Order: sequence, then C-alpha cells, then structure tokens
Amino acid sequence: MFEVFSTGYYLGRLYVEPSDDGTAALQRRQHERVNEQVYAGEGLARTDYPLVMKVGTRHYRVEGDADVPANTLVVPRETLDEAGVDNPPALAEVLLARPDHARRLFEVGAV
Repeated sequence: MFEVFSTGYYLGRLYVEPSDDGTAALQRRQHERVNEQVYAGEGLARTDYPLVMKVGTRHYRVEGDADVPANTLVVPRETLDEAGVDNPPALAEVLLARPDHARRLFEVGAV
C-alpha cells in the first residue's frame, strides 16, 4: 500500500473523502496492517496507535474505523482545501510518516 518515499515518509495512493465528525480515519484492518508493517520494528506491539498521514499541506492523526471503505482515507470536511482535494472522493497521493518523523510531528504539535 505504501512504498519508501524519503527519510521522513512513505508514499501511497488512497481515495480521500470528507468526514463530518472532525476526525481522519482509515479502514480498521488496513490501519492495523499498516501499523504492523511500519511500526512493528520499533518495538511497538499495539496496532491501534494513530498513524500520521499528510495530504497536500495538511497532516492528520489517523485512527482506524470499521465503517471506512477499504483504500479510503476520510478527513474532516473543513480541511479538504488544505489537502488539495477539490472534488471528493478523489484518488490522491498520501504520505505516511515514518516512525521517527511521526514522533517529531507529535512532539511539536503538528498533529
């Protein structure tokens, strides 16, 4: 789903859709699988930690949600402009923060 892009991110493509509940989410099973693949080597056993994803200029704290369709990232409707999503649902490049970068983004309050 994601491939190495840079020292800070993996790159993938997901459909981006608006959410009216103010949260960003990925389908729960995909969220767990990505969590295992990306963070398992970092000594984390849990797969429910939030992922950090970036669409356009906006970073999101992404949770797992069973109601989200596969291969879809839902983001708060009010952030669609920052994400560069004009006509959702739209297939978009999504950056997934690598563990060290995600940690830094949490520490500085970017997500």
